[in-house]
Amino acid sequence: MSKIEQQARPDLLKATDAEIEDAVKFADVMALRGLLYQLTGDEELKDLALKTVLGGYLERQVLANQDDVEMIRRKAVEFLKGYRDSGAGPIDIGSYDHLPVSLGLMRGETIPDESLGLYIEETALDPWIRSPKWRAEPDPERLDNFRVVVVGAGMGGLVSALHLKRAGIPYTVIEKNAGVGGTWYENRYPGSRLDSPSRSYTHLFGVDFPYSNPFSPWAENQRYFSWVADFFDLRKDMVFETEVKSLTWDEAKSQWEIVTSDKNGEKVITANAVMTSVGFLNRPRLPDIEGRDSFEGEAWHTVEWPDHAVIKDKRVAVIGTGATGYQTVPEMALEAEHVTVFQRTPQWVFPAPGYRSPFGSQVYWLNRNFPFYTNFMRLGSGSAAAFEAVSTIDPEFDDPHCCSPSNKIARDVAVGFVKSKLKDPALVEMMTPEHPVWSARPIQVDPEYCILDAIQRDNVTLVTDGIRLINKSGIETMDGRHIDVDVIAYATGFHANEYLFPMKIAGRDGATIEQLWAEGGARAYRTCMMPGFPNLFAIYGPNTNGSLSPATFHEMVACFAIQCIQEMILEDKSSVEVKPEPYWDYNRMIDERNNTRVWSDHRVQSYYWSKHGRSATMNPLRGPEMWALLRDPTLSDLEIA
Repeated sequence: MSKIEQQARPDLLKATDAEIEDAVKFADVMALRGLLYQLTGDEELKDLALKTVLGGYLERQVLANQDDVEMIRRKAVEFLKGYRDSGAGPIDIGSYDHLPVSLGLMRGETIPDESLGLYIEETALDPWIRSPKWRAEPDPERLDNFRVVVVGAGMGGLVSALHLKRAGIPYTVIEKNAGVGGTWYENRYPGSRLDSPSRSYTHLFGVDFPYSNPFSPWAENQRYFSWVADFFDLRKDMVFETEVKSLTWDEAKSQWEIVTSDKNGEKVITANAVMTSVGFLNRPRLPDIEGRDSFEGEAWHTVEWPDHAVIKDKRVAVIGTGATGYQTVPEMALEAEHVTVFQRTPQWVFPAPGYRSPFGSQVYWLNRNFPFYTNFMRLGSGSAAAFEAVSTIDPEFDDPHCCSPSNKIARDVAVGFVKSKLKDPALVEMMTPEHPVWSARPIQVDPEYCILDAIQRDNVTLVTDGIRLINKSGIETMDGRHIDVDVIAYATGFHANEYLFPMKIAGRDGATIEQLWAEGGARAYRTCMMPGFPNLFAIYGPNTNGSLSPATFHEMVACFAIQCIQEMILEDKSSVEVKPEPYWDYNRMIDERNNTRVWSDHRVQSYYWSKHGRSATMNPLRGPEMWALLRDPTLSDLEIA
């Protein structure tokens, strides 16, 4: 395993003692603890008292005593001063044998052996550790004549293109938009931003990307994806403003026939393999409300927010209160004359301090000058076991509102947050969900200003009566009220359970993907392969929500698919697909495990659970389990012909 040395840091060489001391005050102390142990082997960092706190919606371990916090900060300052005074030159991470202890000290837990490989990868100390290596030299002519089409240039498409390029496999990326970024190219509504930490939303090779926010707004995410495309020179193999309409397998040629559409009409191209990187939260779902098309004002789905949109001094209706609705209402309220929020189901919200604020200059300084700080922070200091505990049903736990002791702790924190913000008992009731935490997507918000503050503003009205119809001037509620509005914003979600929609896909013998998924909805083997659809890989396919972070899932699946393609090329074969039995064995296991998780609760309607009585989106496996399944293909599960 490679050890990356960091280069000289002129900012550190110029830093005064006071500047170093100030910056360290803004460092994550648990990350400092693990990193200092890795770099110095200081035994005093090991046996320190810890306590459990709720960070966002997950529990994490932190230092229990302030004296220990100050001791670690003091040691960090001493380390940086010494490093500065020695010239701040290249420095090695040290022995990888120490990493299990170092990472455990950061996370406040003994890391299980099965988790260690994943955790070390997630530090991005070797940013190319996942990049597929050829087990033998491929035939140059065979390689030159092989072509992959990647559909989509978002997170999955970019990482697929980069690893294909590194493997020397010819490819073309086809993107329906005018630029890269996928969902972050499209989601430009006011307040659009990550609700997971920015540091975990980069690929391994992006560990040092200079994000400006702990939870990046859409423009910042777009900047990252543009950097990936430009830094690695990927754009020259991309075709923009072109949509893939259909994929049809040609059995005689062992190729996919791909119908694309652009401003000049339709075109047919072919490829030996296809990697679909279209995501599942990108095709808008509009509500079936009487009179929707009769409205004479401006109206759009939030994912289609136009650049020319102006809401200042306008009366705006927001229909839908999932993550998007809860993000956008507070921001709209700062500009609009009035915002009317139509809520069917309240969502659990958790305070995340600094959610709307950029990093301070001290954090930038630490990222640039503290060796390997970004690596340790990418892995993070939260416990993986915390997500298991909060989302797994404990059959012995008797509480109608919660599924386990940890789930109750999370609920109590969320209820306490709502009550601290809302003094009106009726409003508290309206904003308190009936469903358990994590049975639908919980939402992190800024405790200083969020949806709970917005609905108390004089220019915001919360409506929970339901919508009867829409007419040319506004919205009529179920109780007969008519509300005049100038703009309707539909925050009504996506066709999340309809994977690969709206592409038409026909595999062997003309069988369609709709036929394969007619009973039970979308499924895939290890999230990416379907029997009867050779050489087709879904990069963020069924059951990829949860288990691993989005960036990890995209990168792992892309590299898994490329390994399958490499095997086909090396064996001089024309197709690779999963056999039916492993496909069904895997999916039966996924369904069984999903039934033990809180998102199987039927009290809420969300994309976590489909109309088929199962989840096509959620992954119930522990991160190390899914990581192990995606590291290398199990060739006995595949038909390579």
